[in-house]
Amino acid sequence: MATKLDVKNEGKFSYSIYIEAGFGKLLEAVRTLDTKDRRALIVTDEHVAPLYLSEVKEILSEAFSFVDSLVLTSGEEHKNLDSIAKIYEKAVQNEFDRKDYFVALGGGVTGDMTGFAAATYMRGISFLQIPTTLLAQVDSSIGGKTGVDFRAYKNMVGAFHMPALVYSNVETLKTLDERQYASGMGEVIKHALIRNASYFDFLCENTEKLKNRDLPVLMKTVYESNLIKRAVVEMDPTEKGERQLLNFGHTLGHAIEKCSNFYYSHGQCVAFGCIAAIALSNLRDPETVSKEQLDRILCLMDAVKLDTRVKRLAQREVLSATKKDKKMDRGQIRFILLHRLGQAYIDHTVSDDEMIKVLNDIMEN
Repeated sequence: MATKLDVKNEGKFSYSIYIEAGFGKLLEAVRTLDTKDRRALIVTDEHVAPLYLSEVKEILSEAFSFVDSLVLTSGEEHKNLDSIAKIYEKAVQNEFDRKDYFVALGGGVTGDMTGFAAATYMRGISFLQIPTTLLAQVDSSIGGKTGVDFRAYKNMVGAFHMPALVYSNVETLKTLDERQYASGMGEVIKHALIRNASYFDFLCENTEKLKNRDLPVLMKTVYESNLIKRAVVEMDPTEKGERQLLNFGHTLGHAIEKCSNFYYSHGQCVAFGCIAAIALSNLRDPETVSKEQLDRILCLMDAVKLDTRVKRLAQREVLSATKKDKKMDRGQIRFILLHRLGQAYIDHTVSDDEMIKVLNDIMEN
């Protein structure tokens, strides 16, 4: 199986994704870039730093003339402009210029913040993604969407800024706790539901190996999700059309995330949102997803430790939160629904009553 994918949009961007078992090929990958006389700032968090910072810093020191690091406090609640200011301050102290690099070492929060800092420091410098969580490897590290939360509203401040390189060491997934791993599986399942029914079959057929974090199956999973993300990003890099399909499960998912005060992980909320979106799709057309298919979806989620019922929340508050999401379009919520498993489409006609109904269906009694 290929371990390298090229992502490109003619005249706009081009970079490579490396999917490896270990950091053994990181130096070789970075040396494909012009880094010899450049500086690098590794941005990571307090959980990832003890595991991988020393090894990655030692490797990158052979590719860059100078390497420094910044360890941020972990957690979604720290994904804000205060953390971005710390990255700016460190870069200024080290006299970084436009040809230097930021390096994101960690999960989606670290990647989003580092990318946003890179997009805005001196009006834009290059950055590398070294994702260490399943969610980051299959989704957030690819495609250049960067940003921070603003007063509990997810990613309301951001920019599109493509990485110069993505290096996914799949062995890092073995160190994830159960919650983080399940969160990544929420995005994995989303990819299969919107774009590739055969990929969904693969996930179902390899449930036990996914549960046990079997390395070849994880390599295949990251690769297949990357293929889907690459295809959509190349076609629509700034989310004007086709790329919106990647928001399947996110409209109600983000709202649940906020209204539960981030009690659930992002990927878990995406899973809730996927179930709700399937229910909405079936409300429009009962033949969209068969009962057998839905049972397989719920069974897969359950097997990888994703909840399929959300704790009771005030439905009107969830509904209100959807209307403050960046996926609004001229006052109308932009929803991603399914024609059938593996075929998603964009819809602008979902009503408040329909959302209330499916929210009630997915909430605990």
